[in-house]
Amino acid sequence: MPLARSAGAAAASLALLGLLAGPGPAATAEPDPSCTAGGPALRYVVLFDPGLPRATAESEAAGQCGSTAAYYPEIGVAVVDSAEPDFTGRMGRDRAYSAERQVLADRVEAERGEQAAGAGTAPDQQWNLRAIHAADAHATTRGAGALVGVLDSGVDAAHPELAAALDVRRSANCLTPEDPELDAPPEGDAHGTHVAGIIAAADDGAGVTGVAPEARLASIRVVNADGYVHPEAAVCGFVWAAEHGVDVVNSSFLVESAQLGCTRAGSPVPREAVRRAVRYATERDVLTVAAVGNERADLTAVPPEREPVCDAVPTELDGVVSVAAVGPDEVKSGYSSYGLGAVDVAAPGGEQRDEQCVRSTAPGGDYRSTCGTSMAAPHVAGVAALLASRDPDAGAAELGRRLLETARPLPCPADYDLDADGAQDALCRGYATYNGFYGHGLVDARAALAPPG
Repeated sequence: MPLARSAGAAAASLALLGLLAGPGPAATAEPDPSCTAGGPALRYVVLFDPGLPRATAESEAAGQCGSTAAYYPEIGVAVVDSAEPDFTGRMGRDRAYSAERQVLADRVEAERGEQAAGAGTAPDQQWNLRAIHAADAHATTRGAGALVGVLDSGVDAAHPELAAALDVRRSANCLTPEDPELDAPPEGDAHGTHVAGIIAAADDGAGVTGVAPEARLASIRVVNADGYVHPEAAVCGFVWAAEHGVDVVNSSFLVESAQLGCTRAGSPVPREAVRRAVRYATERDVLTVAAVGNERADLTAVPPEREPVCDAVPTELDGVVSVAAVGPDEVKSGYSSYGLGAVDVAAPGGEQRDEQCVRSTAPGGDYRSTCGTSMAAPHVAGVAALLASRDPDAGAAELGRRLLETARPLPCPADYDLDADGAQDALCRGYATYNGFYGHGLVDARAALAPPG
């Protein structure tokens, strides 16, 4: 699925960062004579046993007509290029998957419509910060010392609100797993720049202010030019974050190919590859915050009640803080997915029908207002950065626990008929303190930073 589809945006493609220490030894096996190389050169994510030596993995891939571009021995995931039409069959369909092939086969158009409300149209342009009491939290900390990884489509490093926050050395381009390190400031893109501003736009009296205005940002590009996040790019992004001192990762996207894993035509490989990478990051105390998506779907419902939107990755993986969106009225945004047990907390994402979206930075030193769960997640990542700044020894589990325990409970609405047609637009299950629309409630920076007790 696209970039947590900012009320309908994109998915993405991952490149490998971090665990690669140079190109490594060449594969020892010669390609099988039966290799035809008759198809387009495609990129695959391939599963091996964790800990398998790189040379062994490369040798096996070469023997099946593949060339290894990157390999993460710690989690047993490789990125392999092959023009062999049956590379998936040769490696095993339970081990190899190509998101590029899926895109070519289905011709899925990337929905990059950000549903922008237009810069300056929102009458209350910082309602989102007031909703989570960000200014009150700034009396304690403004995020100095914390590093947030923005796994997205790129950040405009020249934007005056973001230039001081960008850490180029710890930024990366995961669309090229064989060489992810940047030798220049990262490229800017509308979605990633908007997300970055919500997290850490400078409090300089101009434009907007971020939730954690003194936090540092690592721009980790995982979204390709078509707007998709392929599993190999996501793997790269999470591993890079784990290996480069990132405290919090913001993932305002879903890996669309992983969603297909619950269907007969789908593959379980994308989900498993990303699951391993997220677990690797979590074990190294990187907290992952992820948007639940803009499909208006109950992520916990089962067919035949709905067409399944299963394997929402990374939002439904263990250790991930999943975020739904609310508007200025603190009611679930109409586009936001939901589900009892699938949502951990809620945050401001805006409501399109009210033309009240979230204003943030845009490329070229500009600003724009956009709605989506893509906008909700970085509010939570920003609060997590404030916590990491105040308590630098707190690990991922502690940061996540604090976010959930201090969220302000929001009960299920008595009436959820957004279009006034007499029918409920979604069913909220649960209790006042924990339900499918808001999880534990609205994230609260002031409460999160308050002394315990």
